[in-house]
Amino acid sequence: MAEAEALAARIADEDVRLVDLRFTDLVGRWRQTSLDAARVDPALLRRGVMIDGSLVPGWRDIAESDLLLRPDLGSAFVDPFAAQPTLVLFADATEPGTGVGYERDPRSGAVLAEQRLRDLTEADAAVCSIDLGFFVFDDVRVEQGPLRAGFVLESSESRTAGSRAYAGGNPGHRPAFGGAHLAMAPTDHFGDIRGEIVTMLQGLGFAELRHEHGPTPCQNRLAFGTGGLVETADRLQTLRYVVHQVARSYAKSATFMPKPLVDEPGASLNVSLSLWREGRPLFAGHGYADLSPTAIHFIAGILAHGRALNAFTNPTTNSYKRLQTGTDEPSLLAFAAHNRSAAVRIPYADEPVKKRVEVRFPDPTANPYLALTALLLAGIDGIERRLEPGDAMDRNLYDLRPDELEGMPTLCRDLGTALDALGQDHAFLTRDEIVPRALVEAYVDVKRREIDFIARRPTATEFELYYGL
Repeated sequence: MAEAEALAARIADEDVRLVDLRFTDLVGRWRQTSLDAARVDPALLRRGVMIDGSLVPGWRDIAESDLLLRPDLGSAFVDPFAAQPTLVLFADATEPGTGVGYERDPRSGAVLAEQRLRDLTEADAAVCSIDLGFFVFDDVRVEQGPLRAGFVLESSESRTAGSRAYAGGNPGHRPAFGGAHLAMAPTDHFGDIRGEIVTMLQGLGFAELRHEHGPTPCQNRLAFGTGGLVETADRLQTLRYVVHQVARSYAKSATFMPKPLVDEPGASLNVSLSLWREGRPLFAGHGYADLSPTAIHFIAGILAHGRALNAFTNPTTNSYKRLQTGTDEPSLLAFAAHNRSAAVRIPYADEPVKKRVEVRFPDPTANPYLALTALLLAGIDGIERRLEPGDAMDRNLYDLRPDELEGMPTLCRDLGTALDALGQDHAFLTRDEIVPRALVEAYVDVKRREIDFIARRPTATEFELYYGL
């Protein structure tokens, strides 16, 4: 009650005009309803507001559409981009009659998973950190119709921009082939944009921030420091919002599509995880790469469920254009110390508190609540069943010969296969209804509709291959 009264007082003291309640749907889109701040009192903040859940894909049927959107009062921040003073609150969808988290609300599932951590393991905290990529373009044109379809991307950094005429003259400087990663100005055209993004994120409470140019033209990378599972997922949603808004302020467009460019490295979402108890790191030990048995079992759980995890960590058809064999992307379900070609790697750590496991196959289109929850529960399943991950692969996996690849487990090669894998392997998620079966089923249904939608539409590549037959 005190928290609600304090927040209502803040709204009045700071002359807030609007209060946005933001929630996340099944596929990871941030949605919102905006309230006139004058009507927001402590009672409303404690109770929440009703929304029509039937309008959110995969949620309520129209015959039982009411859902209660309940704000997380500790999540408030002022939107730095809103024209009117606006206070933002993360919100969870709940059942109106009971106040229990709605079974298909991704954030409610992540909250429950974090609460149940102590019951499932000896740990009392899961700590995450993130390193992700995104692309920035000057112009994006997309057309889809019965007689015309295609897209055009333009960027001053692209390999095709060398002969283009610009109003202020062509800058000439752009990344050479293989020379984009960690580039600096004037080769890097986006340093100021990333710098402004970082400044905005600092103002919103982010810490341990880092930014750099990505490994391909138009790609950028951001990393932020450790936090709890729900906290990290909330930050990912906020980061995506900030990136889109800052790019737009520079008359540019940002995307978290993992593979918008042909024959260029894609954008990843590298997730570092560790378990703790009473301030003590549980992943530090004296085994391989100075890992504890708990960490080894955790890795084994992620590898054992890797193909099912793909449905949440790589949730779009575009995701698998990045994860194809023969590209410099993690496609083998293997682990190793320091090895960036492995699906799971153990980064260098010079002290026990820095010991962590980095999962390298996810991409930034993932719903952060579902992806982080699924990774945590897969690792916990490995701990409980005392799974072993096999031998570490301490070599460049991208250089393996075809005969060496035979029999090695791989990540999925398309979204349909990932959804099939999730259908066959979801008990580690749905036990005790931590991730309700209804959420998994609704998520799979929404994703299969996306696959069907895309499958009915011819592409330019099909014309290139088949038009002359």
